[in-house]
Amino acid sequence: MKLHRESKGTITLATILFIILGALAIYFLKIWSLLIIMPLLVIYSLVFWFFRVPDRNILDHKENVIAPVDGKVVMIKEVDEDEFIKGKAIQVSIFMSPLNVHICRYPVSGEVIYKKYHPGKYLVAWHEKSSTENERTTVAVQTMTNHKVVFRQIAGYVARRIVFYCNEGDKAKAGHEFGFIKFGSRMDVFLPLDTEIICKIGDITKGGLDVIAKLKEN
Repeated sequence: MKLHRESKGTITLATILFIILGALAIYFLKIWSLLIIMPLLVIYSLVFWFFRVPDRNILDHKENVIAPVDGKVVMIKEVDEDEFIKGKAIQVSIFMSPLNVHICRYPVSGEVIYKKYHPGKYLVAWHEKSSTENERTTVAVQTMTNHKVVFRQIAGYVARRIVFYCNEGDKAKAGHEFGFIKFGSRMDVFLPLDTEIICKIGDITKGGLDVIAKLKEN
């Protein structure tokens, strides 16, 4: 299994803790140490599972808006996007549990024209205000269809580290990685009002593969 580059520090720490706690359990509890070691082994395995990098066949897209993460669609609504679009947009939000793949992918193809990191709170990720009050990043892409699409990584109650690797001027390719969020969170995508929304609330998405919307050709 291939592991994500963000796993190095977490897995090193988890390994050290597992060895120390396992050794202490064996020393003090003898045969009963299995009652401690087995749950620790499950947690240790879940850390590796969390940082897995699935092998996916990413296609080229122009009009299609691709699911940026694995997760569940929890919101589709018209909103005012005040940071970059400064007007109305359709917001599609996808919630990631700690068991989902947490690679963050470009939802559209084009050119990165804006990026910004915002410190903030750690409200639960499905809270509506988390989009504007939580620690988050905002990225905007000028698409190949001449639209401006904004997407946002949002930290949650558990997720306390967001990373994004893109810079203004970078080429964005739908379905390809631009960042990572550790341990459960959310991604919002803000689309033009005339976008054809294909997904619905409750849909389970696979990042880089599932088409969630289609932009109008300008």
